[in-house]
Amino acid sequence: MSVTMRRHKRRKLKNEINVVPYIDVMLVLLIIFMVTTPLLNLGTDVNLPDSNARSLGAPKDPVVVSVYPDGRLALMVEQQNQELTRDDLMARLRAIHSQNPEATILVRGDGAASYQLIMDAISAINEAGVTRVSLLSRPLESGG
Repeated sequence: MSVTMRRHKRRKLKNEINVVPYIDVMLVLLIIFMVTTPLLNLGTDVNLPDSNARSLGAPKDPVVVSVYPDGRLALMVEQQNQELTRDDLMARLRAIHSQNPEATILVRGDGAASYQLIMDAISAINEAGVTRVSLLSRPLESGG
């Protein structure tokens, strides 16, 4: 008799999943992603001039110096764009050049930036000891 009572006292296993906590977690993650996604804009827009010049081989880890129409300078290394003063830019480029003397610096000048601003940036790059400098442009769209 005690064996049959044990069988009746046993609780039945529930075969359902309470999904409410999972929905709460999903909604919290959704809100986090919605808030952080606009902050992931790593670069700023630079209107590159058009050119039909032949394309050179792209360096493996490009170091890009951006020149804006108002004279601001920015350095992009590993997909992170940071605005710098001329002196800070030269210091960073010296450090990059000391680690990798074969590094090529790409200058991304805005199409509205004056020629003088772009030449000043190239001059700062040369003063930092870097002699391999290339200019970036957009390819001309054919048919126009």
